[in-house]
Amino acid sequence: MAYDLEEQEQLDELKAWWKTYGKMISNTVLALLVAYAAFQGWKYFQDKQSVEASTEYQALQVTDEKDLKTIQAKATVLMDKYSATPYAGRAALFAAKANYQAKEIKSAKAQLEWTIKHAKETSVSAIASLQLANILAEEKDFSAALKLLEASHDAGFDGLFSDLKGDVLVGLGKNVEAKAAYQHALTKLDAQGKYRTLTQQKLEALG
Repeated sequence: MAYDLEEQEQLDELKAWWKTYGKMISNTVLALLVAYAAFQGWKYFQDKQSVEASTEYQALQVTDEKDLKTIQAKATVLMDKYSATPYAGRAALFAAKANYQAKEIKSAKAQLEWTIKHAKETSVSAIASLQLANILAEEKDFSAALKLLEASHDAGFDGLFSDLKGDVLVGLGKNVEAKAAYQHALTKLDAQGKYRTLTQQKLEALG
């Protein structure tokens, strides 16, 4: 097929351009295809992990709460194998509750600490912080409990954090600061909730 002079010049320019940039473009396209394939593979893996973790967590939830050995084993699987999913934090929290009820305080504290550090849901981490701070307060380790309560947490739990902070400050003999904590808690707690009534009672008890 014959080309006129103008067409031949355009073809030569295209060939020259491709000679200069063709390899770079091919490599870029290949890299994009590889990245896309990797993303799809990772997404599939994540979805598969989430489904498996959900199944494991459901099995954990129906375990007899007195069967600590089985609870610990199932929670450990979720914490080790599925730590990237939300179910790992929930499992650790579940196991901590079972251990606390069985007076296995050391294990409960360890699981709560793990939850605080690794939970993927801020609400789960906040609940773990509250429970651990409560245990520390029961052990009269008020300074450690206060440090935990003053750390960054899910804002939706501000009322409960401030209420427990008030309890801890009372334990430290800091009644003025405790009153301020209770007053702040009252501004955050549900006006119709039972916790607000209890907080009000504790505030009034301080005079």
